[in-house]
Amino acid sequence: MTRRGWAGATALALVLAGCAGDGGRPQSASAQPAKARAPAPGRDKGYAHDPFPSTYHAYPGVPTLVTNVTIYDGEGGRIDRGSVLFADGKVVALGQTVEAPAGATVIDGTGKWVTPGVIDIHSHLGDYPSPSVQALSDGNEATDPVTPDVWAEHSVWPQDPGFSRALANGGVTTLQILPGSANLFGGRSVVLKNVYARTMQAMKFPGAPYGLKMACGENPKRVYGGRNRKPATRMGNIAVDRATWARAVSYKRKWDRYEDEGGDPPERDIAMDTLRGVLAGEIRVQNHCYRADEMAIVMDMAKEFGYKVTAFHHAVEAYKIGDLLKQNDTCAAVWADWYGFKMESYDGIGANLALLEKEGACAMIHSDDANGIQRLNQEVAKALAAGRRAGVNISDAAAWRWLSYNPAKALGIEDRTGSLKPGKMADVVLWNGDPLSVYTRPEKVWVDGALLYDATDPNRRPVSDFELGQPGEGDVK
Repeated sequence: MTRRGWAGATALALVLAGCAGDGGRPQSASAQPAKARAPAPGRDKGYAHDPFPSTYHAYPGVPTLVTNVTIYDGEGGRIDRGSVLFADGKVVALGQTVEAPAGATVIDGTGKWVTPGVIDIHSHLGDYPSPSVQALSDGNEATDPVTPDVWAEHSVWPQDPGFSRALANGGVTTLQILPGSANLFGGRSVVLKNVYARTMQAMKFPGAPYGLKMACGENPKRVYGGRNRKPATRMGNIAVDRATWARAVSYKRKWDRYEDEGGDPPERDIAMDTLRGVLAGEIRVQNHCYRADEMAIVMDMAKEFGYKVTAFHHAVEAYKIGDLLKQNDTCAAVWADWYGFKMESYDGIGANLALLEKEGACAMIHSDDANGIQRLNQEVAKALAAGRRAGVNISDAAAWRWLSYNPAKALGIEDRTGSLKPGKMADVVLWNGDPLSVYTRPEKVWVDGALLYDATDPNRRPVSDFELGQPGEGDVK
């Protein structure tokens, strides 16, 4: 890639970042057990629920019609010899007969596929960026088992080269950045649009609910048990969890009373603010958990304290409790075939995703890896093949839900992205072949209708400022 390409991309990012609006984040209680509380008339909220608002502003795009392609719409639908039209950042129409408006860019995609952009619900890009050195290791605040006061977004480095690799090689247009799993309460997650920006806030998905990263099992007891403090066992994990949630319930009660009735405000606790947000339905629990029995315990604990687990991550034994996950409206975010690397991951199987789909549970692929995020389409192909070998026949189009719509649902943004439906964000990937083939790569990637990557145009392969002048000229490989 030429320096001219770098300079043009960087200049465009600076211009757009400079003209971004305030992008405040409305709160969402979608799919949560309780609706977010509104303050009593005449009362303020007591404290800012979103002190670091999104300043995201979509890059400019042009009306575009992609024709003669196979389309997976992200919700299980397939259109052969189809066309998709998007303009003003939104999907306008798709079908076999879609007319191009005057002045639209028309792309003949004969022999190619179009899908929604891939959404990765479990990433650490920006918090564990490349190069992987200690100076950039900012994903785990491993100083206490309970750290809901930390926010992953405050570690996100927008210059991480991994973002552009995920876009160009994996077609990833949206991703959730999570704290690590050393702690029972690891902190808040943040949802990002995969765009080039100078600041984390300029990448922040407007209106996406926050998440709370939690963890169960081996990690917390391994990290803290050797220090002669809780938790050192699985029962210690749950004991600390329950004591913390009990404090959170009390904290919420005090602030609810103040916001409803007035008087002296309670003492502020940044950690409890996050847990109050979970109890109020504003923040979604994203729970690292491997074993089926532990997932069942955590779901019961959630009922005890009045919150909901939105998704279990890694969940290698989720196939054992697909019925319980469905009953609790809790998703499972899993790998295709990672297992056996520690005791709690020993019982993983390749047909995990397919069996969850058969059970009617909400399931999806995830990466948890800077390299894996570049080939999530291939991971789904592996999971699909394993399911078929086990006698669970799922169509390719239905399996694309694992890559886009289901993660969008678990993030609370399925009304805006995750599928190709008129009115939704034009987060679109044109693949140069069958996207479930190891030989296929993204040819073009649009985010909100803006062409941010084009394999055929060196000037549409920008890289981060950090890579300027680095060996290899910053090429995306």
